[in-house]
Amino acid sequence: MPEITAELVRTLRERTGAGMMDCKRALEETGGDLDRAQQILRERGLAAAQKKAGRQTAEGLVHAYIHHGGRVGVLVEVNCETDFVARTDDFRAFVHDVAMQVAATNPSYVRREDVPADVVAREREVYRKQALAEGKPEQVVDRIVEGRLEKFFEQVCLEEQPFIKDGDRTIRELTQELIAKLGENIRIRRFVRFELGAAEPGDSGAA
Repeated sequence: MPEITAELVRTLRERTGAGMMDCKRALEETGGDLDRAQQILRERGLAAAQKKAGRQTAEGLVHAYIHHGGRVGVLVEVNCETDFVARTDDFRAFVHDVAMQVAATNPSYVRREDVPADVVAREREVYRKQALAEGKPEQVVDRIVEGRLEKFFEQVCLEEQPFIKDGDRTIRELTQELIAKLGENIRIRRFVRFELGAAEPGDSGAA
């Protein structure tokens, strides 16, 4: 097995934000393979985040972001468990990134659970009619509809969207990685997006 050098451990830590010992163990498990070690840490981090998902989030930040020379503005509220975490650079950077995401992609909802059932039903029916009109076999129509519905959620739900700075991760995955790193539950609660000349601001409406 190749030597697990301090430089290799440091590189993995910079990539993942995980602790030094966690990075060393992951590298030992993978024989020094950085990419595989990174994937292991990511999977463990996401599992740890799931365990914290039910914990109360009563602290956090409301952050304002102005984009495009004052033509687009976003207010976003992100919650965590303690004021201590709310004041950390990692949390503040995450909240800023979320606001930038909203400014750039203009989602309508925070998460797919926020999408009204009638909206989902309407989209599903539209996709079904499209698939049938395209001559798709009846036996594959349902699969096509569900695939297109997933694309719909990816467009309109903030947590489903690929992160604008790293398209390999969704906003949900980014949130879960931060939960694993900071050790607290973190929840994007709501946002509102203003665009110059638009009739109404786009409010996520999430409570």
